[in-house]
Amino acid sequence: MRTADVARLAGCSVQQVRNLERDGVLPPVTRTATGYRIYEEVHLQFALAYRGLAAGVGPGEAKEIVRAVRSSGVARVLALLDAAHARLDAERAELRRAEEAARAISSEPIEAVRASDSMSVSELAGALGVRPSTLRHWDAEELVVPDREPARGTRRYTPAQVRDARIVHQLRGAGYRIAPLRALMPELRRARRLEEVGAALAARGAGITARSKALLDGAAALSVVLSAATSDEGDGRQHEGGT
Repeated sequence: MRTADVARLAGCSVQQVRNLERDGVLPPVTRTATGYRIYEEVHLQFALAYRGLAAGVGPGEAKEIVRAVRSSGVARVLALLDAAHARLDAERAELRRAEEAARAISSEPIEAVRASDSMSVSELAGALGVRPSTLRHWDAEELVVPDREPARGTRRYTPAQVRDARIVHQLRGAGYRIAPLRALMPELRRARRLEEVGAALAARGAGITARSKALLDGAAALSVVLSAATSDEGDGRQHEGGT
């Protein structure tokens, strides 16, 4: 096959194929007398494995897994794949906990906001059962950003911000990490009904499913090259024994 053939079948650009060869993701290729690359089926399978794995775990980790086929052997490759699957499983479990927590808290409607309903840091911390420093940390991470009193600059939480703090408290208690929660909170702030919160979490679930399917596709192509590598090693041992 030509470079363009591998690119077309693997769903990537010609330059990407060359980059994968340069980075050691693809096995070395032979060249014609005039310098043109000649790819075989095994190169395509390596490219397909990388493409699927990259969509599932990211380009850097995908390269590490595919390179391990030739540098480290089957056990190392399977260990890396197991770790990737375990992380996805943990994300699914985390999402389920988040869905349960959001369902429990987000159905509370926010009525008309009144200045008298606002709370100080210490009052809200006491209501939630957390330290004031926790609320300040959530403010710094832009999870729950309170208003500030003009005169002294002290934090005051409106009822809507108290609701945000309750949601964050529930989701943190369910194991939701800061980084994904920071991305999720804008959606939760806009959502005033359970259905909207569910849609935001469903979008995260769809992303996990897509990555899981990509990892499966990449592993299928990887299985082909692992079988070929194992067969080649076996043939080599037989040849040495015969010699």
